[in-house]
Amino acid sequence: MFGDLFGKLQEAQEKMKESKSRLAQITMAGEAGEGSVKVVVTGNREVKSIDVAEHLLEKDNKEELEDLLITALNRALKNAEGAWEAEMKNVAGGMLGPLGGLL
Repeated sequence: MFGDLFGKLQEAQEKMKESKSRLAQITMAGEAGEGSVKVVVTGNREVKSIDVAEHLLEKDNKEELEDLLITALNRALKNAEGAWEAEMKNVAGGMLGPLGGLL
């Protein structure tokens, strides 16, 4: 009984490790200010790059830049969250068999 449970836990750990590896290879982007700020994150919600248009780097644009960075980051992270949730449903479905589709 416990051996089977231990085996299932090990299998779940391995699937989670594989999922994190897959998610690290997926990138999602978020933009704001008509593309003036672009943010790229992985499916694991790790920021990979931030691109800012030159005109936003001027002193008078500090507040606008901050607002656009927040917006772009939130959009990218929301996209990454969707990829992460889909991957976790896939893992859960594989672990629970037919019941996994209920998650």
